Amino acid sequence: MSSTSAPIKPRYVSYATHLRQTFGCRVHKVSIDAGFTCPNRDGSVTTGGCIYCNNTSFSPGNRRLSITEQIETGKAFLQRRYGAKKFIAYFQAYTNTYADIAHLQDLYDEALACDDIVGLSVGTRPDCVPDAVLDLLASYASHTYLWLELGLESGHDQTLALINRGHNVAAFDDAVSRARLRNLNLCTHVILGLPGETPDDMRATIRHIANLCLDAIKLHHLHIVRQTVLEKMYRKGSVSLLSLDAYAALVADCLELLPPDTIIMRLMGDAPRDMLVAPMWSQDKRAALNRIEQELERRDIHQGSAYTGTLRPNQIP
Repeated sequence: MSSTSAPIKPRYVSYATHLRQTFGCRVHKVSIDAGFTCPNRDGSVTTGGCIYCNNTSFSPGNRRLSITEQIETGKAFLQRRYGAKKFIAYFQAYTNTYADIAHLQDLYDEALACDDIVGLSVGTRPDCVPDAVLDLLASYASHTYLWLELGLESGHDQTLALINRGHNVAAFDDAVSRARLRNLNLCTHVILGLPGETPDDMRATIRHIANLCLDAIKLHHLHIVRQTVLEKMYRKGSVSLLSLDAYAALVADCLELLPPDTIIMRLMGDAPRDMLVAPMWSQDKRAALNRIEQELERRDIHQGSAYTGTLRPNQIP
């Protein structure tokens, strides 16, 4: 007599799975550098930018090219490398709502006019989403797939001041509340291992995000890239970094604490080899992700295992 075993339940909700279920094919983001700056660079709030930030390390966009040219170049690469069929225009570099409404609309419209672009993802800061910008994004969300990505990085004002974010946690909470009124899909970014933070501090940040029931999250490990304030601090010995084992343990903690249906867009950051200073385990992303999976298996836990908040109506325990 033959028997069939039940399918293995994934240990977390991956973004790739979500995209395939939504669109029925392989979908990838195309990164765009639309020529923005940030209020903590141009003096509106402060100068110098976040201490870890060198946008070249994570955004391959070339602001000398038009939006259309960047998208076509990115699409060709993703088609060759991953067999992608459809694409999301990802406004990634710097603060992608930091302009007047007419200019933002021109940029977003140009991206959506490209073939095989099925949606927008707009990365920005919580202090750069006035109601007029949120209304504009909501108008796009009414007829296309759209994500608003709000960088938080830490749920502690002391840390945000140290890394020169130029906003506090209250600004993030306010932006989330106003975006929720417009039913926007919300993702936030968190960095684990920021200077001065303990594992308890990092778990507290995740609990804060879990209580807000955001739709998605990106987890990053603190890594040092060239030509940043953080690199100078690291070379002076004033910054310590997480080992891979410590990071895997923290990611497992975070996944346990998050709601069971939060989409996990990222489990770690990455940077080009020629720009990465440390930690060197970042260079082998596959091995790092495998180590995280091993930790989840070792503990036999799933996303949401330790979540104590209220489930949304569409959540299945």
